Amino acid sequence: MRHFLFFSLVTLISPVFINAQTREATEKVPDSLTQSMVTPLKWKDSRTLMLSSGDMRNPEYFLEDIRTGKRTVCTNGDIPSVPRETNYGLAPEAKNPTLSPDGSHVAYTLHNDLYSKELATGNIVRYTNDGSETVLNGWASWVYYEEILGRPGRYRSFWWSPDGRYLAFFRCDDTRVPMFPIYVAEGQHGYLERTRYPKAGDENPRVRTGIVPVEGGRIVWADFDETQDQYFGQPYWTPDGKALWIQWMNRDQNHYFIYSVSPADGSKRPVYEETQDAWLEWIQEPVFTEGGMLMVRDFEKWQQVYSCSWDGNSIQRLTSGNNWGLSILAFDEKTQMLYYTARCDNSTRTGVFTVSCSEKAIAAGLNTPKRLTPADYNFTNVQFSPDFKNFTANYSNVATPTASALYSVQKGLLRILGDSKGPTLDKAVADGLVPVTEMLFMTTEDGFTVPAVVTWPLHMEKDKKYPAIISIYGGPDAGSVMDRWISPSRNYYWAAKGVIQIAMDHRGSGHCGKAGMDMMHRNLGKWEIHDYKLWVDKLRGMGCLDPARVGITGYSYGGYVTALAVCTAGDYFPYGIAGAGVHDWLLYDSHYTERFMDLPADNPQGYEKASVIRNASAYGTVGSSVLLVTHGTSDDNVHFQNSVQLVDELMKTGKHFEFMMYPAARHGYRSYQSIFSASQERAFWNKYLLEE
Repeated sequence: MRHFLFFSLVTLISPVFINAQTREATEKVPDSLTQSMVTPLKWKDSRTLMLSSGDMRNPEYFLEDIRTGKRTVCTNGDIPSVPRETNYGLAPEAKNPTLSPDGSHVAYTLHNDLYSKELATGNIVRYTNDGSETVLNGWASWVYYEEILGRPGRYRSFWWSPDGRYLAFFRCDDTRVPMFPIYVAEGQHGYLERTRYPKAGDENPRVRTGIVPVEGGRIVWADFDETQDQYFGQPYWTPDGKALWIQWMNRDQNHYFIYSVSPADGSKRPVYEETQDAWLEWIQEPVFTEGGMLMVRDFEKWQQVYSCSWDGNSIQRLTSGNNWGLSILAFDEKTQMLYYTARCDNSTRTGVFTVSCSEKAIAAGLNTPKRLTPADYNFTNVQFSPDFKNFTANYSNVATPTASALYSVQKGLLRILGDSKGPTLDKAVADGLVPVTEMLFMTTEDGFTVPAVVTWPLHMEKDKKYPAIISIYGGPDAGSVMDRWISPSRNYYWAAKGVIQIAMDHRGSGHCGKAGMDMMHRNLGKWEIHDYKLWVDKLRGMGCLDPARVGITGYSYGGYVTALAVCTAGDYFPYGIAGAGVHDWLLYDSHYTERFMDLPADNPQGYEKASVIRNASAYGTVGSSVLLVTHGTSDDNVHFQNSVQLVDELMKTGKHFEFMMYPAARHGYRSYQSIFSASQERAFWNKYLLEE
């Protein structure tokens, strides 16, 4: 292990100052600070690792015998290839072709109906016949795609049973969901995109879960009342294919069930129930075992792994500690050992842990989790060998470039596999040519400890005040700060120009467990701004911050918080760049908004206080402020409408602000627009923070 220029994470009270007369800032990032490294790709078997090196254009692949350390170049049969997408001879309009587990059939949607094709015979079975613009079979309604099933699924809402005998699918009826038009100004006349998008308080899609035999026939509908105000999460087939476990939640998202549904008749029985005062999250990627299911839940205010028996009569906690970001990696049925990653003890570093889940160990009190990795680093990309005896991982911290390593569960570190540390880094650091990045921690007046990561200007002078750029996101359980390596090239430009760069989190970002997040319930915007102001106070107290030259920036939720900060706390955040923000929660989708804010009718004051638009009159009332608002006109997630309405309110103040729209851009700027955006933001900070 390597340590260099390592700074105390807890006791830091002032930045490191260097005599500016003995250092001159270089005009570009020094060469060879980092290098490409060997990275584990996957386990070929319990003794053989597949590694890659080089870059994406010229990759090299090796097989390593973990016992001897000997590496051999991969032969053609071992070289990984990117799976080629194929439509299996389907119609060009077919969506999401998905093979059955045995590879004999491919299921897909076409014009919002569900089909499958038997590959050996070419026989096509059509399961539904009522697909339309508003009735979607196996194709998710927008709010399910965005908030519940996730964008990586590409709207797919059908799932093969493990034995390939059945298909389960969602039928989404958008008839009552308001249509939101997005105008696209292309060509001579332009056109409208029509999206069924439920905003806070609107009617949601009505969803049914169907189960159908692969050969076709009668659809069995799960026994739920589709007219009830409810949500359904990702369903999971049991390993034997005899039941479909369906996640259900009420509209307020504080009451949750898992139901076991019979493919034969759709009847259901409850397996698991949970309630919380604020909100609940869906179960993601449960692990099925011989005894039932392993799941991650947070109802005890920190995340733990629980076992749930098949009949639901036994719920048992298997882990302990103040865990967050907990993810199950593997479960060894033979030894009853559970392997997982979590942020525990230090909320900015993920470690690898194991714990015994055997009844004997639990009864004897011998099930205390064991840390398998050093606590000094943040670990990512963890992969266990098939026999669960070894694992690989990448690790780093703010002072240590990313490296990859091979670990034994019993013996610990076996060897370093690759290292991204370049040959010139140590000397460049010693010569003061590399910006110093450090972790900071702050404890709020009510006892929540939250982190930030700061990159100091090159060659700081004692008693000199510096401008700062604050980068935030701010959404619940969506922290921006981890103790991980940041390439010097990423922050070099502003460090060389004498700007403090800081990313900061707050009590609801996930570092303080569910207790911190629950304070955001019905109060979006309040605690984010409160804690960010405390961070600015901390920097002021360190004596290095120029309070008149503070900028804040974020995108999406971060754009919302940025605009709210500049409008309502301009004495702390006089300048800001707000990208694609939700500037009034009445304008965002039902599932996300109501999870945190409840229905608008149940929390009108909360919605008003959280709205940038309804608080825009405060803009510029506590000193000079300049807000740059940006948005893509075709944003299908956070609608352009948000920024249009905010800009209209800002005009009424008579104060200066700036606005940039990105024609036809979705939720994010790409290609030439991304280049333009980066250039515009750089010019904005140079003008207002550096007066250039």
